[in-house]
Amino acid sequence: MSNPGEPAMSDSFLTVRSDHACFGCGDDNPIGLHLRFAPDGDGVKASFIPGPEHQGFHDVVHGGIISSVLDEAMAWAVAHAGVWAVTGEMHVRSRQPLKIGDLTSVVARVSGTWGRLVTATAELRLGRDHALIATGFATFVTVEADVEAVWRARYLRDPEAVPADPRVTPRNAAQTSVQRNCVAPPCDDAFVAEVDH
Repeated sequence: MSNPGEPAMSDSFLTVRSDHACFGCGDDNPIGLHLRFAPDGDGVKASFIPGPEHQGFHDVVHGGIISSVLDEAMAWAVAHAGVWAVTGEMHVRSRQPLKIGDLTSVVARVSGTWGRLVTATAELRLGRDHALIATGFATFVTVEADVEAVWRARYLRDPEAVPADPRVTPRNAAQTSVQRNCVAPPCDDAFVAEVDH
């Protein structure tokens, strides 16, 4: 792990695997969000189009889903900074309801480090007019070195094993959601999908 006081933007998103069951970014979770993150300067970005399965009140996205999108974005911003951590505390402020089917963009960045603690911020905005839907602020706690080693092995592939054309789309039950939640429909060159093995 890098020194949390000096984040290192070293983890290439070309090496992120999606063949796991993470609710936020895993393909193997049939009810997951299937988010795909790409570097965005010193942070990360992703697109999210909520489907009917994300509904709370009629035609409105459930606040827990919005919170999950913000949390996942902040977690990947922390990982992008070279730190593996878990959410210790999170605050979400909703600015307006989000309707089912609306294209959104989430961006997140690390905002500070103090010993084992890393703070991050995130914004979820509408794609059409960039209106603010919600903001998030979280404090993450770095994991022990042995946990980090296991997670790196599970969630990152060997950079030497990246396929010649890493933009190959996965073929599984979650494909529709994966395509719906790529970085920017249609997926831009920063988006890299997992290849079936």
